[in-house]
Amino acid sequence: MGLFVNTSKGQTVNQKLYHTQLLVIGGSTGGTAAAIQAARMGIQTVLVEETPWLGGMLSAAGVTGTDGNQDLGSGIWESFRQALYTHYHTKKLNTGWVSNTLFEPHVADSIFKSWANKERSLQCLFGWYFDSAIVKNNKIIGAVFINPQKEKQTVFADLCIDATDLGDVYANAGASFSIGMEDPITSGEKEAPGKNEMIQDLTWAAVLKDYGKPVDKTLLIQPTDFAPINLKEFDCSTANAPCPLGKPYQFNTQKVLDYGKLPNHKYMLNWPAHGNDFYINGINIKPIDRYAYYLPARKQTLAFVYYLQEVLGFKNIGLDTTEFSTNNHLAFMPYHREGRRLNGVVKLSIPYLSNAFTQTNAFYRTGISVGDYPVDHHHGKNPAAPSIAFPSIHSFNIPLGSLIPEKLNGMIVCEKGISVSNLVNGTTRLQPCVLLTGQAAGMLAAVAIQEKSEPRLISVRKIQTLLLKEKVFLMPYVDVPATDSAFESIQKIGATGILRGDGKKEAWVNKTYFYPDSLCNAQALWKNLNDFIHLPMENPFAEKFVTAKGLEKIQVVFKKSNPSLLKTLPPSTDKPLTKKEVAIWLIKYCDPFSIEINHLGQLIEKNSRNPFLL
Repeated sequence: MGLFVNTSKGQTVNQKLYHTQLLVIGGSTGGTAAAIQAARMGIQTVLVEETPWLGGMLSAAGVTGTDGNQDLGSGIWESFRQALYTHYHTKKLNTGWVSNTLFEPHVADSIFKSWANKERSLQCLFGWYFDSAIVKNNKIIGAVFINPQKEKQTVFADLCIDATDLGDVYANAGASFSIGMEDPITSGEKEAPGKNEMIQDLTWAAVLKDYGKPVDKTLLIQPTDFAPINLKEFDCSTANAPCPLGKPYQFNTQKVLDYGKLPNHKYMLNWPAHGNDFYINGINIKPIDRYAYYLPARKQTLAFVYYLQEVLGFKNIGLDTTEFSTNNHLAFMPYHREGRRLNGVVKLSIPYLSNAFTQTNAFYRTGISVGDYPVDHHHGKNPAAPSIAFPSIHSFNIPLGSLIPEKLNGMIVCEKGISVSNLVNGTTRLQPCVLLTGQAAGMLAAVAIQEKSEPRLISVRKIQTLLLKEKVFLMPYVDVPATDSAFESIQKIGATGILRGDGKKEAWVNKTYFYPDSLCNAQALWKNLNDFIHLPMENPFAEKFVTAKGLEKIQVVFKKSNPSLLKTLPPSTDKPLTKKEVAIWLIKYCDPFSIEINHLGQLIEKNSRNPFLL
């Protein structure tokens, strides 16, 4: 394999064609996780990224106040947090009030690069933009890239991952996708506002620094830097701002800055209320041309900095000149909240987040990553956008089938462009959830390559089993941490639906509790067992709570179809068992998790045709 280099440093580029096992297009949050996970599994992986950094919105876009998953310490997301704690020598990273985890962008990049550098089978190519997909017989087999010098590079691969923010690769390759808001009848969501192609506002974030005194004049933004942005846009952005035509924001300017306060006297400038959100739709612009196209968004942020300095008098605040090596000290890339959305093998919609257990399809059984943030859309800078009533949801998981195109082969999708509805994108787009989805994408890619098979045909249970070994949550059970000795058993039984959690909304956090130490209700267990697999027997439970004697009768039935199950059972008692005890017993002696399922969560009968085989 050839050496890939960063052309921004003026080095010579090898112009040969390359072949690798896995091509990850985009060093985004999801793409970085996918590439690292696949490489850790021994897959020869090439990651291609436009910017000089790894991590996407978690680093290069400067959105370093994470949203959600504070109490779901899952997989690579938890590893990332632990690396942050090590770097800062503290677990108290709630420096600002927007998040419990805030950090400087360059620190995220350094963490991801340190992980990547440990993997011999991973090579990263920086400074190259996706140009076109190479497709043969309905399968993507590679891609062409272009750099600012108009040189081109081609990479062929056994499998490709689209980790771009806007879904550029699968769209160019001919996969089906959706853009914008949806009709309630089509999406099955009563809250859907109606069909249009409006996407969410983006933000070109910046990192500010409190210099402790009036900044040097070279750090003062000038009107020529942002013309023709009208400063009236920022009226009402804080309680101190002029607000002649509306209602001022409730907090003063310092409190607004503290929203994104970072370590070392810095601030993330990503302020939605009359701030630097900006409506511009660059989906159909070629990736290499987007930086120029997004100039108005950068001017919006520079104008807001000017407003803070000159109108609100915060002349001690200026752009941090050490964070991003850009000519204007803004982030390397914008924070895209929304782009294209894949039409995948399955599509996740609001009903599956509101009450996963009562839907037609049991998508929750196929979960590979978790999230808990509310639905949150940004349309404040688009006057044509309709009002949206954000639906109430529970914490949730993302089904494996939402990463796989409905018909296109050779492709897995991560980042924000997975197969979800427009409304659901408002929660699945957030950093921890995307990081975990990327990890699952990398694992799916690795297994598909190892088995020389299409991703859609890989066993859901195999991917979930491998994810559990990485301490990844399949179910968002907040009261059973990965350190619990029963974690794997509870996650497995949860992914069958035989034992279920209870979702609750708590302010800006949605939580699902398993209640592991509560006694296990016998009738609920019996009902859920038969929802999962029909048992040709009478209800073995005469009492209110589950006992080992009742479970033994169930094991007799499971053993008929799976003779390999353990034959020696623990001593039988009439003692009521807790949900944790029942989970451990069922997984150990009945092993319902080993029964294969398809992407709809349905059990696969032996010798049946896979419905996802094209």
